[in-house]
Amino acid sequence: MTHPLVPQIIELATPVAQELGLEVVGVVFHTNQRPPVLRLDIRNPQQDTGLDDCERMSRALEARLDAAQVIPDSYVLEISSPGVSPLLVTERDFISFKGFPITVSTSPPYNGKQEWSGQLISRDESKLYLNRKGRTVGIPRSSVTKVQLSEG
Repeated sequence: MTHPLVPQIIELATPVAQELGLEVVGVVFHTNQRPPVLRLDIRNPQQDTGLDDCERMSRALEARLDAAQVIPDSYVLEISSPGVSPLLVTERDFISFKGFPITVSTSPPYNGKQEWSGQLISRDESKLYLNRKGRTVGIPRSSVTKVQLSEG
C-alpha cells in the first residue's frame, strides 16, 4: 500500500526533476525503518542516468522537501536510477518503450505460460499486445503481474 505522503512528495519532486532535465519514475516511503527512508527513482531521458543526476536531484529535492515540511521527522533521502531493466508501469512507459523487447509475467498463467517475451506493441484497457516472432499476442491485463524491459 502506498504511503499517504507519496502523492504530495511526487507533486513536489516532479517539477524539481523537470528543472534538472530528469523524470521521476518511482517513489516509495519506507516507514518501517528508523529513520524512515524516502526513495525516489529518477531517469534522464537524454542519456543514461548517472551518479551526477542523482546527486543534483538529491540536493535540489532535499531543499524543497525541507522548505515544504512535508515529512515532519528525520528521514533518509535516497535517489537512484531504475537500472538496466526497469519495470514498465505508467502509460508513458508503455508509449516510450513501444517496439522494445519485454518480458511479461502473468498470474494465473495465460495459455499455460507464466512468462511471455516479445516486442511491445501497445496496451489498451483490456490487453497488452506483444509481437512474438511476427505474431501478435494479446495478454489480458487482468493476468499481467509484471512487465519489464528485457535484453532481447
